[in-house]
Amino acid sequence: MAKVYGYCRCSTNDTKQDIERQVRELKAMGATDSTIYKEYVSGMKQNKTELTKLFEVIGAGDTLTVTEISRITRSTKQLCDIIDTVKAKKIKLIIKNSITIDCTNGELDPMTKAFLQMAGVFGELEHDMICSRVKSGVANARAKGKKIGRPQITLEQIPQQVKDKYSLYKNGDITKSEYAKICGISRPTLDKYINLITESL
Repeated sequence: MAKVYGYCRCSTNDTKQDIERQVRELKAMGATDSTIYKEYVSGMKQNKTELTKLFEVIGAGDTLTVTEISRITRSTKQLCDIIDTVKAKKIKLIIKNSITIDCTNGELDPMTKAFLQMAGVFGELEHDMICSRVKSGVANARAKGKKIGRPQITLEQIPQQVKDKYSLYKNGDITKSEYAKICGISRPTLDKYINLITESL
C-alpha cells in the first residue's frame, strides 16, 4: 500500500524556531509521525541527512508532502536534482497550496519542471536577499559602535569556585573533566574561564 511521507525543515534547532506548524500541516496532508522527517539545517546546505534518509525509504507510488518548496531547498541546482530523484523514484510530490507533481509513471511534463525551477530561483533569490540584509545590518551596527554577538566575559564574572579550584587543576591534582564537574559547568565554558584566568596571570 502506498504511503504518504512528509519532510519539514527549519534553519535552526527546535529551541529557536518552531517546526511543529509544518508537522501539523503535513499530518493534515496525510503523513504520520512515523513518516515525517524533520531537519534543522540551512535550505542551501547540499547534504541534508534526513531528506537523504527519506529518499532511501520512499518507494514507487508513494507520496512526498512539503508545506512549500523552500522547505526542501533554496538552491535551484539542488531543486533540479530533487526533481530528477522524484522522477527516478516514481513518486508523487505535493507542495501545499502550490502544485502536485505526479511522477508515478516516471515522467514529468516540461511546464511543471519549468514552474518548479522558477520557484527555486525565487527561493534562492529570497535567501540571498535575507543574507544581504543581515550583513548590511551587522555592518551598520558596527559602524555605529555597537558590539555584535555575545558579550565578552570578564575576569570578575568568573564564578569564585572556578578561581578557587584553578590551582588544583594547574598543579595536576584534578583533570579538566573533574574541574568542570566540581564547578557544575560544561567543558567549553570552563575552557573560556581557564583562558581568561591564564591571560590575567
